[in-house]
Amino acid sequence: MLVQRPYLLKAFYNWIVDSECTPHIIVDATQPCVEVPEQFVEDGKIVLNIAPKSVMHFSMDDDAVAFNARFSGQPMQVYVPLYAIEGIYARENGAGTMFPEEPAYKALDNAVPVTSEPKTEKPAVKKNRAGLKIVK
Repeated sequence: MLVQRPYLLKAFYNWIVDSECTPHIIVDATQPCVEVPEQFVEDGKIVLNIAPKSVMHFSMDDDAVAFNARFSGQPMQVYVPLYAIEGIYARENGAGTMFPEEPAYKALDNAVPVTSEPKTEKPAVKKNRAGLKIVK
Protein backbone atom coordinates (compact mmCIF):
# COMPACT_ATOMS: atom_id res chain seq x y z
CA MET A 1 0.00 0.00 0.00
CA LEU A 2 0.98 3.63 -0.40
CA VAL A 3 2.39 5.57 2.54
CA GLN A 4 -0.31 7.32 4.56
CA ARG A 5 1.54 10.42 5.70
CA PRO A 6 1.01 12.63 2.59
CA TYR A 7 -2.73 11.99 2.68
CA LEU A 8 -3.12 12.41 6.42
CA LEU A 9 -0.93 15.53 6.55
CA LYS A 10 -2.92 17.26 3.80
CA ALA A 11 -6.25 16.27 5.37
CA PHE A 12 -5.30 17.44 8.86
CA TYR A 13 -3.75 20.66 7.48
CA ASN A 14 -6.94 21.50 5.56
CA TRP A 15 -9.16 20.59 8.52
CA ILE A 16 -7.13 22.78 10.92
CA VAL A 17 -7.06 25.75 8.53
CA ASP A 18 -10.76 25.38 7.65
CA SER A 19 -11.49 25.37 11.40
CA GLU A 20 -9.73 28.76 11.61
CA CYS A 21 -6.95 27.36 13.76
CA THR A 22 -3.16 27.54 13.40
CA PRO A 23 -1.46 24.38 12.05
CA HIS A 24 1.90 23.44 13.54
CA ILE A 25 4.08 20.52 12.46
CA ILE A 26 6.51 18.63 14.66
CA VAL A 27 9.74 17.95 12.77
CA ASP A 28 12.64 15.61 13.50
CA ALA A 29 15.42 18.01 12.53
CA THR A 30 18.04 15.25 12.68
CA GLN A 31 16.70 13.57 9.53
CA PRO A 32 18.58 13.96 6.24
CA CYS A 33 17.71 16.86 3.92
CA VAL A 34 15.82 18.85 6.57
CA GLU A 35 16.40 22.61 6.18
CA VAL A 36 15.17 24.46 9.27
CA PRO A 37 16.62 27.24 11.47
CA GLU A 38 19.11 25.33 13.63
CA GLN A 39 18.97 27.88 16.48
CA PHE A 40 15.37 26.87 17.25
CA VAL A 41 15.96 23.10 17.29
CA GLU A 42 15.64 21.59 20.77
CA ASP A 43 16.47 17.95 21.48
CA GLY A 44 16.55 17.31 17.72
CA LYS A 45 12.98 18.57 17.22
CA ILE A 46 11.42 21.80 15.99
CA VAL A 47 7.80 22.91 15.87
CA LEU A 48 6.92 25.02 12.84
CA ASN A 49 3.88 27.24 12.35
CA ILE A 50 2.65 26.57 8.80
CA ALA A 51 -0.43 28.81 8.87
CA PRO A 52 -1.10 30.50 5.51
CA LYS A 53 -0.65 33.96 7.07
CA SER A 54 2.71 32.96 8.60
CA VAL A 55 4.52 31.57 5.56
CA MET A 56 5.10 32.53 1.94
CA HIS A 57 5.47 30.35 -1.16
CA PHE A 58 3.99 27.40 0.74
CA SER A 59 4.09 24.01 -0.96
CA MET A 60 2.97 20.64 0.34
CA ASP A 61 3.24 17.63 -1.93
CA ASP A 62 3.77 13.89 -1.53
CA ASP A 63 7.47 14.37 -0.76
CA ALA A 64 7.91 17.50 1.33
CA VAL A 65 6.64 20.71 2.88
CA ALA A 66 8.50 23.82 1.74
CA PHE A 67 8.01 27.51 2.40
CA ASN A 68 9.70 30.81 3.12
CA ALA A 69 9.35 32.43 6.56
CA ARG A 70 11.08 34.82 8.93
CA PHE A 71 12.80 33.62 12.08
CA SER A 72 13.94 36.37 14.44
CA GLY A 73 13.53 38.78 11.54
CA GLN A 74 15.75 36.77 9.20
CA PRO A 75 14.21 35.31 6.03
CA MET A 76 14.76 31.61 5.48
CA GLN A 77 13.70 28.93 3.07
CA VAL A 78 12.44 25.87 4.95
CA TYR A 79 12.36 22.38 3.48
CA VAL A 80 11.00 19.39 5.39
CA PRO A 81 10.76 15.95 3.76
CA LEU A 82 7.56 14.19 4.85
CA TYR A 83 9.52 11.38 6.51
CA ALA A 84 10.81 13.99 9.02
CA ILE A 85 7.33 15.19 10.02
CA GLU A 86 6.22 13.43 13.18
CA GLY A 87 2.84 15.10 13.66
CA ILE A 88 0.52 18.03 13.03
CA TYR A 89 -1.75 19.84 15.46
CA ALA A 90 -3.77 23.03 15.99
CA ARG A 91 -2.07 25.48 18.34
CA GLU A 92 -5.37 26.64 19.83
CA ASN A 93 -6.65 23.30 21.09
CA GLY A 94 -4.04 20.62 20.36
CA ALA A 95 -6.31 18.76 17.93
CA GLY A 96 -4.30 16.79 15.40
CA THR A 97 -2.32 13.60 15.09
CA MET A 98 1.08 12.00 15.49
CA PHE A 99 2.11 9.89 12.51
CA PRO A 100 2.97 6.22 12.97
CA GLU A 101 6.24 4.86 11.68
CA GLU A 102 5.87 3.61 8.13
CA PRO A 103 8.10 0.88 6.68
CA ALA A 104 8.57 2.82 3.42
CA TYR A 105 10.07 5.76 5.33
CA LYS A 106 12.27 3.47 7.44
CA ALA A 107 13.76 2.13 4.20
CA LEU A 108 14.67 5.71 3.28
CA ASP A 109 16.85 6.02 6.38
CA ASN A 110 19.40 3.75 4.74
CA ALA A 111 18.91 5.09 1.22
CA VAL A 112 19.38 8.84 1.80
CA PRO A 113 23.06 9.74 2.01
CA VAL A 114 24.13 11.89 4.94
CA THR A 115 27.19 14.02 4.24
CA SER A 116 29.18 16.44 6.33
CA GLU A 117 29.76 18.67 3.32
CA PRO A 118 28.08 22.08 3.34
CA LYS A 119 24.82 22.22 1.45
CA THR A 120 25.29 24.31 -1.65
CA GLU A 121 21.90 24.06 -3.29
CA LYS A 122 18.55 24.56 -1.65
CA PRO A 123 15.51 22.66 -2.93
CA ALA A 124 13.21 24.67 -5.14
CA VAL A 125 9.97 25.87 -3.60
CA LYS A 126 7.02 24.86 -5.70
CA LYS A 127 4.17 27.25 -6.41
CA ASN A 128 1.00 26.84 -4.39
CA ARG A 129 -1.32 24.73 -6.53
CA ALA A 130 -4.38 26.42 -5.10
CA GLY A 131 -3.26 29.76 -6.50
CA LEU A 132 -3.66 31.50 -3.14
CA LYS A 133 -1.74 34.65 -2.35
CA ILE A 134 -1.44 36.99 0.58
CA VAL A 135 -3.40 40.22 0.13
CA LYS A 136 -2.31 43.19 2.23
